[in-house]
Amino acid sequence: MEKPEVSEFDSVDPAPASEVSSVKELRTTICDESERMFQRMRALFALRNIGGKDAVEALAAAYSSKSALLKHEIAYVMGQMQDAHAVPYLIERLEDMEEDLMVRHEAAEALGAIGDRVAMTTLERFVTDPEPVISESCEVAIDLLEYVASKSLNYGATE
Repeated sequence: MEKPEVSEFDSVDPAPASEVSSVKELRTTICDESERMFQRMRALFALRNIGGKDAVEALAAAYSSKSALLKHEIAYVMGQMQDAHAVPYLIERLEDMEEDLMVRHEAAEALGAIGDRVAMTTLERFVTDPEPVISESCEVAIDLLEYVASKSLNYGATE
């Protein structure tokens, strides 16, 4: 049995990245509700691999999807990308009380992984969320954010 391909993000993705390299085309695919989920996931991982502001915005455009699974994966890859441009989109998902818990949970964890202190106030506000999966995710995200932020500042580094 062939082993699944490991991405540059050190994860085994549920679908191989699309070979399409146009952010515009990938955005169209990921946002197309009539497209098969496998193809949408391929577009998602290709956008993650491309990275940058345009890719983040293409991913964020798919938050209008009806699929909680897809939106969860979008939040997950935004966390992997560690691009601060994703922070407002993730905060919006976390704050949306109508959003699926799985998506809100992953948005919180992605905010922690990005390590941008802009997210701290929002995460602190949701530590007391009545849904344990949200409050616990925010608690973990706060610790992760502090850890990621401290690493980027090179605390403890010697010259």
